[in-house]
Formats: sequence, C-alpha cells, structure tokens
Amino acid sequence: MIAVVASKGYILLFDVVGGGDDKYLYEPVYPKGSHRVKVNPGYKEEQCAPVLSLEMKRPVDLEAPITSLQSLPEDLVVATADGYLHILHWDGVSNGHKAISLCTVPFSLDLQSSRAGGPCLDLDGVHIRDIEYCVTLDGFAVVFDDGRLGFITPTASRFTTDQLQGVWAADVTDGTCVAVNNKYRLMAFGCTSGSVLVYMVETTTGSMQLSHKLELTPKHYPDVWNKTGPVKMIRWSPDYSVAMVTWECGGLSLWSVFGAQLICTLGEDFAYRSDGTKKEPLKISSMCWGAEGYHLWVTGRSEDVPEDMDSPVTLKQSGILQFQFIRSALTVNPCTSNQEQVLLHGEDRLYLTWGDTTQAQSVPDAPSPKDKSPHHRPASLPASSPDLSQGLGTLLGHKHWHVVQIHSTYLESNWPIRFAAIDSAGQCMAIAGRRGFAHYSLYTRKWKLFGNITQEQNLTLTGGLAWWNDFIVIACYNFIDQQEELRLYPRSSNLDNAFASTTRLHSDTLLLNVFRNMVVLFRADCSICLYSITMKQDSSAPSPCVELLQEVSMSRYIPHPGLVVSVTLTSVRTETGITLKTPQQVCLAESIMLNIAGQLIMLQRDRSGPQVREKDPVLSQKKLLPFGSPVVLAQCVEIVWTTCRSSRKKRHLLEALWLWCGEAGMKVWLPLFPRDHRKPQSFLSRRIMLPFHINIYPLAVLFEDALVLGATNETVLYDGVGGGGGGGGGGGGPQLVSEPLEAIFPFCTVERTSHIYLHHILRQLLVRNLGEQALMLAQSCAGLPYFPHVLELMVHVVLEEEATSREPIPDPLLPTVAKFITEFPFFLQTIVHCARKTEYALWNYLFAAVGNPKDLFEECLMAQDLDTAASYLIILQNMEAPAVSRQHATLLFNTALEQGKWDLCRHMIRFLKAIGSGEAETPPTTPTTQEPAQPSSAGGFEFFRHRSISLSQSADSIAAAKFNLQKTFSMPSGPSTKGADRWSKDADCAENMYIDMMLWRHARHLLEQVRLRELGCFSAQLGFELIGWLCRERTRVARVDDFVTALKRLHSDFLWPFPVIPACALNSPLKNGRCRSVLSTHLLKSQSADSLLNTNMETALPAVSTNHSWLDGLGAGPKEMDSASSHGAPVPQEAFLSPLINKVDECSIGSATDLTETSSMVDGDWTMVDENFTTLCLSQSELEHISMELANKGPHKSQVQLRYLLHIFMEAGCLEWCVIIGLILRDNGIIKQVVGFLESPDVLPETIANIRSGLLAVDAWASSDCLGYKPFLKLIQPQLQKLLESAVESVNPDSFQPASVTKLLEPANPRVEERGGSVPLGLSLSLEASGAGSLEGRPEEEQKQQSPEEGAYDCTLS
Repeated sequence: MIAVVASKGYILLFDVVGGGDDKYLYEPVYPKGSHRVKVNPGYKEEQCAPVLSLEMKRPVDLEAPITSLQSLPEDLVVATADGYLHILHWDGVSNGHKAISLCTVPFSLDLQSSRAGGPCLDLDGVHIRDIEYCVTLDGFAVVFDDGRLGFITPTASRFTTDQLQGVWAADVTDGTCVAVNNKYRLMAFGCTSGSVLVYMVETTTGSMQLSHKLELTPKHYPDVWNKTGPVKMIRWSPDYSVAMVTWECGGLSLWSVFGAQLICTLGEDFAYRSDGTKKEPLKISSMCWGAEGYHLWVTGRSEDVPEDMDSPVTLKQSGILQFQFIRSALTVNPCTSNQEQVLLHGEDRLYLTWGDTTQAQSVPDAPSPKDKSPHHRPASLPASSPDLSQGLGTLLGHKHWHVVQIHSTYLESNWPIRFAAIDSAGQCMAIAGRRGFAHYSLYTRKWKLFGNITQEQNLTLTGGLAWWNDFIVIACYNFIDQQEELRLYPRSSNLDNAFASTTRLHSDTLLLNVFRNMVVLFRADCSICLYSITMKQDSSAPSPCVELLQEVSMSRYIPHPGLVVSVTLTSVRTETGITLKTPQQVCLAESIMLNIAGQLIMLQRDRSGPQVREKDPVLSQKKLLPFGSPVVLAQCVEIVWTTCRSSRKKRHLLEALWLWCGEAGMKVWLPLFPRDHRKPQSFLSRRIMLPFHINIYPLAVLFEDALVLGATNETVLYDGVGGGGGGGGGGGGPQLVSEPLEAIFPFCTVERTSHIYLHHILRQLLVRNLGEQALMLAQSCAGLPYFPHVLELMVHVVLEEEATSREPIPDPLLPTVAKFITEFPFFLQTIVHCARKTEYALWNYLFAAVGNPKDLFEECLMAQDLDTAASYLIILQNMEAPAVSRQHATLLFNTALEQGKWDLCRHMIRFLKAIGSGEAETPPTTPTTQEPAQPSSAGGFEFFRHRSISLSQSADSIAAAKFNLQKTFSMPSGPSTKGADRWSKDADCAENMYIDMMLWRHARHLLEQVRLRELGCFSAQLGFELIGWLCRERTRVARVDDFVTALKRLHSDFLWPFPVIPACALNSPLKNGRCRSVLSTHLLKSQSADSLLNTNMETALPAVSTNHSWLDGLGAGPKEMDSASSHGAPVPQEAFLSPLINKVDECSIGSATDLTETSSMVDGDWTMVDENFTTLCLSQSELEHISMELANKGPHKSQVQLRYLLHIFMEAGCLEWCVIIGLILRDNGIIKQVVGFLESPDVLPETIANIRSGLLAVDAWASSDCLGYKPFLKLIQPQLQKLLESAVESVNPDSFQPASVTKLLEPANPRVEERGGSVPLGLSLSLEASGAGSLEGRPEEEQKQQSPEEGAYDCTLS
C-alpha cells in the first residue's frame, strides 16, 4: 500500500493491484542463440516490468495538519500539529485508529528516574516535527517543534496509551531533523547550528548519550563552518556505513558512521570555479540513496522567480542529479583477505591498486577511475603479502588503479553487486550480486561464470564470500532445497555445482570469515560456528573436507543479530606478554573478535578449568577449549585489522590489533614483551591500547612495513559544459543558471594515500614511560627505508606541540624523545633535518633539549659525516656570531679538502665568501650537500676547457731554440679557467685571500706528500690556478728531494705497474741477492724495436682506434723532426695492434698491481687490425719485447692524466717533476726536452744538480730493486752523460722572476682560448670523455650532452 499526505490533514491510502500473470509492460528480449533463456522459475517476476494499477481506499481525516509520518511493518505512525501521535493499521484502517497525546507520555532524562518519579518534560502545546523508527532500538527518535530531542519506546510489544515512555536529551533546543542507523543503533539529529548530534541509548539506564558530532571545523573550513544554516536532512546509506548531510544554505557532506569526514562540497574545488570565483552551493530539497549505495539521487530547490501578476502560473521542475559512488569491499564483506588487499567496487566494475610486480609486467595501461562524483568510501589499498615479490617501491610509487569491468552477462540479470572479495595474493577476485557469483583471475584476464544458468539462479549469497587458498568459500541459500549451505568452489575448475563441496547449515548465515584453515560463521540465531577445512588426498583429485569444530552461542550478549558488523577469528590474546612461547602457539585460533554496533568484544579460550589431556593425540588436537565470557575492548569501532602471519623480528606489529574509530582516530592494542626473556614486572599490563590520529581514512594496514594505506577523493576543476554530463540528468523547465546542474561540481577522482604510523606508537609509549618497549619496537623496524624519517617526524611533532604551547608544560616530552633517538646511528642527521624544516623561532627550544649545535657539529666531524656537518653550519650561522661560523666553516672546509669532497668544497667556498661579504644574515642555499655526489668527485679530475695544450707532442719534434723559456718560467698571464674567476674577480678582498690561503696550504700539503693525482683533481674540480701557484713554489715545495720515493708514489697513485723485462733478456738468475741483467744487443740496438717502443706505441697504434683519440694525428708531426732522435720511422705496411673498444680500462686497472713477466694481456685485450696479415715481420724476441711493453703500460686514463700533469709542470718550470713523469711514462722525448731546457742560462744550478743526483739515485735503485727500468735508463744514457759532463754556469736568480705583481695579473700575451685561433705549434688533440675524464669516468649524461666542439681540447705546448 501507499500512503499520501494531503495538506489539510488527510491521509490517502492506495492499494497497489497487479495486472495478472500474463500482463507485463516490459519484457527483456534476448538475441537468438543466447544462453540467457527463460529457464528459471521466477523469470517473469524478476526480469519483466509488470502492469500495476492503484485503487484508492477511503481517506482518513486526522483533523490537523500532518507534520511527519513513519511506516512500520504493520502500522503507519503519523504525527500531527495538535500534539497527537496517530497509529493506523495497514490492514484494517477503520477499526485500527489510535491517537496518543504527547502530554500523556512520561518523558525523563532516563528510564530509572522515570520510574522513580524524577523530573518530567512538559509537552503541553508541543508537537513532533520529525519522527523515525529504529528497529534495533525498538523505539522512535523524535524532534519536537521547540527543538528538543527525544526517544519514545513502548514498554510492551503494542503501542497503547499507557504503554509508552520517553527520554529526552538535556541542553539541546535547536533540533531540526532526525535519521536513525539501525545497524549501529545510532540517532543522528540535525541542529540549527549546522552540526549533527549523534546519540546512542545507554543500555543500563536507557538515557540518551551523545556519541559524537558531525560538524565542520574552523581549521578546515574557516569561511563557512558557521554559515551553513540549519541542517536540512540526513540520509544513512543502505549499508549504514556512511551518512550524507545537507544544509539549508546548500552543500553536501559525507561522514563515516563514527564521524570521520570523507567529502564536503563547501570547500576547495567544490566551492570555487577554475577562474577563482566562488560558486553558489546547490540547495537540495530531497535526496535518497540508490540500491546498495552506488548512487545518491538529489533534487535541487528551484528559486522563487518574480512573475507578473497577469502571467499564468507555471509549474517549475527542478533538476535531478545522480552521484555515482564506489566503496570498499570492507563495508559489507569484512573478511580478512579484504583487510590486507585492495578491493573497491562500483556498480559495474572493480578497482585494484596497481602494485604487484606480476601485474606491472603483464597488464596493459588501465584507465584510472574517474567518476563525476565523490566516492562512497575511500578506496582501500593493498597490504604487502610475504609471499609476493613486491617491494614498497612498486606498492607505493604510483597512484594508478587496475580497473576490471564486471562481466555484462552476469550484471544484466544479477545487478546490483552486493559482495566482493580478493585473495591474499591479490590476483583473484570474486563478486556476488542478487543471485549466484562469478570470479576473475588476473593471470588469465578472464571471468568465470556458471555454465548452467539454472545453478546460478538457484542460489543467493547470505553471509558473504571469502577465499581459502584456491577455493571460493560462500555461505548461500539454496532455493531448490530451501536450505542454507556452506560451499567451496575450486578456482581452477569450471564454475559448476559438480565440483563444489557442500555442507548443510541449520540456520541463516549473516557473516563469514576465514582464518588459516578455519571458517567462522555468524548465524541469524546469534551463534558462532567454527569449521575446519582440510584437503582429502585419497581420491584422484584432492577435494576439501569441511568439519564442524565448535559452536558458541552469543544470544545472551547480542540483542539483535543485525547489529553484528564483523566477526574475526584471531590469535590475539591478553597473556601474550608473559608467555614467550614459540610462534607456532601464536598461530592458534585463540579468540573471537565481534564488532557489535561499534562495540568490539573479545571472547578468549577459557583455560581456567581443569586441563584434561586425551590419550589419543588426534582427539586431543580436535578437542578445543571453550570460550569464556566476552570482554569489551573498545567503543565506536568501524574497522578491525589483524593478521594470521607471525614473525620473531616484528612481534609487536604482527601480534597487535588495529582499530579505526572514526572521529576518535586510530587505536592499536599493542602487546608488551619483557626484554631479554626476563620475567615481566607484576604491575605491568600485558597489552596496552594506544590511540593516535592520522589524516587519512585507513583501509589497509601493512603490518611489517608500519604503514597505513587509504584513499581520498580528489577533484579536478574544468570549465562548464554546455550539455548534460555523465554525472546527472538535467530536468526540464526554466533554469536560473545557464550551466547544467552537474557542472556545479568538479570532476572527481579517487587517489591512493599512505601514512606512516610508527612515530605515533613510539611517542605514545614514551609518554607512558615505556621507553624500553619503544626501543624494542623501533629496533625491530630499523631496517625500513623510511625509518630515519619516522624519527624525524616524531621529533618534529613533539617540538611543534611543546614549543608553540601557550601553557607551561610540566613534564615536556622532547628531552625524552631526544634521548631516545640517540640510540640510533642517524641521530645527528635526524636533529638537523628536523631543524632545517622547522621555524627559526623554535630552534632554541629544540637545541636546549638535544644539545649545543657546536657540539653536534664536532660530533659530525669526528664521525666523518661531512654532509650533516654542512647542514649544522646553517644552524650555527643563524644562532652564533659570524666569527664562530667562520671558524667551524674553515674546519669543515679543510676536512672536505682532505677527503676530496669537491661538491662540498665548492659550497663551502661560496659559504665563506657570503660570511665575509656581509651576507651572513641570509643563509646560502646549498651548503647542505643533499645533492648526489657526481662520479667526478670520487677522485677524478676534469681538464680545463678551452685550454690549448698538446699532450702527445713529443719534445724531439720541437727545436729547443723555439722555446720561449722566459715565458715558461714566468707566471701565467691570466686565470687559466673560467672557474677561477669565481673568486679572482675580487682579488683584493680579504675574504678571497683567506680562502686562497687555505687552498694554497692544501695544495702544498698534497705536493709534500707526493699526491699528484689528488692535486690534479683538486685543481680541476675547484678551478685552482695550479700553474701560477707552482711558479711561485718552484724553488720551495715544488722541488723534488727524493726521486725514488716520488717515482714509487706515482706508480701506486696512478695504478701504474712497475716495468718488467722478459725472461730471455736475463742471462743469469738471482745472484747474491741481485739480478744482473744483460740485455741482448739486439734489444738495445734494434731500430725497429726502438721505433716500436718510442714511436709506434705512442703514435701509430692508437691512431687506428677512434675510441682512444688522445693520440690522434700523431703520425703527422712537423716536418722539422730531428732525424737523429726519431730512431727511424715505422714501416707503413706493418700490421698494427689496436685496443678493443669495449675493453678500455677495467682490465688494465685490475691487472696493473700484480703483473708478472708472463703477462697475458696480449692475448685478451689486443687484436690485429688488419686480418689479412697472418704473420709479423718481427723476430720472436721483438714480439716478446712488444708484449712486455704492453703489459708495462698503466691504465689509459692514468696516461692521459700524467700527460696533463706533465704539461702543467712544464709550463710552470718544475723540471724535476717533468723528469719523474718522463721516467714513469718511459718517454725518451720528455727527458731530451728537459735536458734541452737545462742548457738555458735561466735555469738555477741547484735544479740541474738536483736532477743529476735524482737520476743517479733512480739508476742505483733500478739496478738493485727494479730491473725493468734498466733498458730505458740505457736509452737515455746520452742525456744523462750530457748532464754529468755539463759545466755548472753561474745564473742570475732574478732573471726568471716576475717583474712585478701587476705584470702578472695583466695578460701580456692573449691566451689561445681568448683569441680562439688555430694551434701554432703541435698537433690537434681531441680528449674525449672516455679517456680524458675523471678517474671514475664522467656521467653518461655529460657525455651525451657534450658536443664535439665542447669535448675536444685543442692543446699546444708553449
């Protein structure tokens, strides 16, 4: 029947009359051959639209305006404006009319005071404005016209005048509307203030108690929180998990059952257009949820349009909006696998997070879910599974969803989808609609439906569905047998009853869950049944066997079966803290968790009675302990998370119980363990409930990873559309706004969110003086990649709260937190990172608790953590005097120079200059070397760009007379690098001089210790003017006192092997501790061997390889080559050897340290260039000699760097170092060039004597310790003899000193890079990044970006 309210106090009752069995308005038409044929018995009633007619019965006159009416199963309750409550029977209207005056109903604050004659509410002249019946409370929630709130309940089963009593809520006088939640026994009252008061009925006294409020906060909605107007209406969703609220001034807001706000259309993109103008919120006259909560239907209020008096009255029709929602599978099917995996379902599709590695490899790009509406509940996110190979990076590094369209064949006869579940691996999903079910596999990308449509239509799911291994577990009702059943269907087989395992049940099932190999059912008779599932292996195909284990009656504790939200079997127990048993005992099903209307109760196994052991161990295992009395754990619980996994390392997290309590935030019931297996203190609790707030709605807990995952509704603004969009349908009639209704709302999407919760738990434990437990928990999670961030968050939150508190804090927590994080090695980084992200005003409070920043800086230096020390410099710069900052910066700069941290050195130079130039009040941007260190900073040095040098030009190709020795022995005429300009512009500045002094000191230190490779890196990385400095230090630190030690140091520094000689060259073995080597005369005199040694090896061989271009063009020397010094030209038709391109330096570096006489480098790393030649025109001894020379060469990169340093020393006039580099390279031309220089009158006699004595010392050392140098020393015997015979001439020392300082600074002769001309002397040389880069090689990006012009360094030797 249908009841219609008329405006003058009449109720019109209509009977709905069917048109007969064969009369239908619409019938589905299937194409020919479709398997969806008319086979099921109820086909007509379910799929055809019948013909209906309405027959009006006699109207009922209630003689007063009707304010509200409420339908009951047997009665119609009507409230009128004269203060009466009318009860009409649907079946017999004439004799079933009762009228109850509100004045006769006793109202009090609770039922106890009502019986005792306590204060009663005077309802004279008051009537009911809104009324709604609550089934589970068995009473009416009412709002009176004076704004007071009440609850009316019958004392007996029928409503009569003397059997009603009421309670009222104190201190509330602004109620406007009411909506009841039957599942959670809540009454939501809207108020004129704009807030919603949610009340519960206290079970013992019967009074109305405020549970929580739904109200906008000024923090999140500063503009509208108090300007919404009165609450217009409240609507709970069909599953009672969320409530939609709207106000008189417009707008919608969605709230979870216990007050967590999900969506509000009064702020952010909902309230503003894309151009920034404010929208007028949509004013709503009515709204209603669709089937299963997938839609919300909304009608807007049409504004009053002023009309002319003469115009006829027009009926204005408002538009209808339909909002689409998706919801989490946890709302109606809270099984364990859904708690640890992601599953969202809309009315026709499923949403999964894109996290599994198998998915990422094989699934094509899927569209993101973009609904033109908010979502019903935030999407759930996947928990990490121990048997999956997905890391946190793949799990959390993206926000894409995998969208699975539900099979249209299943949807067309079984819409809407009621249940959904996903397996623990996140690869298989199952859904259930009105009848039957279907499942989908990500492995095959296919749906499986019942092959027999009759089987599908003959069952409907009642208690949900879950996965157990590869089986789908369902609790269903069989229409044929009219029997409740528990069935298991295998995933791999066809979907057919023939493959199912069926167990008959004695009562309707309301909830189902799986725990390891057990199934727990909650039935309509308020009992809990535990079943075990085992696999029978006796048959050919193993099948599951279901056996009843235990039955527990809960009727004493559950007032109504519909109140149970979830049932969970778990291993959680209260005595965990004291019984440190093996993890196998933790795996047992120890307790049952029941969420009854938000109240979480736990039933534990009762071990108080006598423990009788069965003799048969099988019977002993099957006999389960009974469950004891329930214990209430928490109130206002929406979701519960537990896990069946166990781990010794993270017992705190895996054995904890996680609760979400809506507005009250999150709670964790954490076990407390004694440390080191000691006995716990008797006064310590074994578990503790810790509350904390998070800023997302949680839908999954990653237990081992200490993360909470959730989802949020995100909006995208777009310009208004001209026609109706997918979000709703526009109504006809005149509209005041030009854009359609749905254009008022932005485009909505669902995005994944995550939240770290570990710092909340640690902080709560520290507050409760449980630092030992906090330390155990933190140490178990120290391996997480974001654990340092956890500690930083904890410091930051506590600092913000305490430092900004207006009231004095008697027991501050920050010192405790500071002491706690000192237990971890990254304590110093945590403090400085937190400080850098905090306001300067809070630094004093922070460092008062953690320690003086100067002490922390020194700790960083002692720990060699220079990057963190650089961060502390910013703190010191702001908190200390400039002199202190400079002192500490100098300390750090020197340490960074010593360790070769070139990026940090560059930052420190800029930092010191900023202090000196008065810029200390604004901190420089990057002294915190947060950027990744480039490979070049690991010890390599780059060549100065635009410098013109020829590293391969041999000395004997240039006549000694052509050298301008005066220019060579003077300081360079200008800065050699553009990098040097950074502090050369202000040469007179004292701060620059201060920096230069430190650089000079470090260079002197490196040269004293013969660390030439580091000196080259230092010069190239920092743009240090090395040539000018060497000119000044030529007679001081740049002198070489011990040639042998310097030579040995260069060998080790550049990974250059000591030369060895072939065995055939030795005529006798070791004798008297010395090797007497007699080189064959052929080896010493052979022109071809010498030319291969000194010409081919350095010129012709690499000329073939394009990869090693540092010797390109060396065959085309100047025409005036000294024929006497060339030792003959190579024969052009000889076969040349070329290095393999793909084996550049690695092999040579690795084998440079332990090469022997029988080196095998010739076999693997060198190949014939011309394959037509099969034989070499050389003798065996010559071939052996060539192979040894190849083995005696160092890494190619080291050779380039040595040649570069040779040029630097040659230009600076440091001839001793030139001789040593010539020796290690065994380049006869270098020695000749240096001896040629020594004939100049500008060379000091001390230099000539030093070189002479140094070469003699090397010769003596080679004779005793390194015979491999003897052939080369024989080769340079003429030059050595020339030195010994040369007469020492007196030289004026001032002849090669610079004339004046000003002359040094002004460029007398423009350098090659400035005039950009061609190279006057020498040969073009291209130093590619492969050879001329740093020791570690340049980054690939730099090589790619470098054009041929940038990468080439054309050099000449002046």
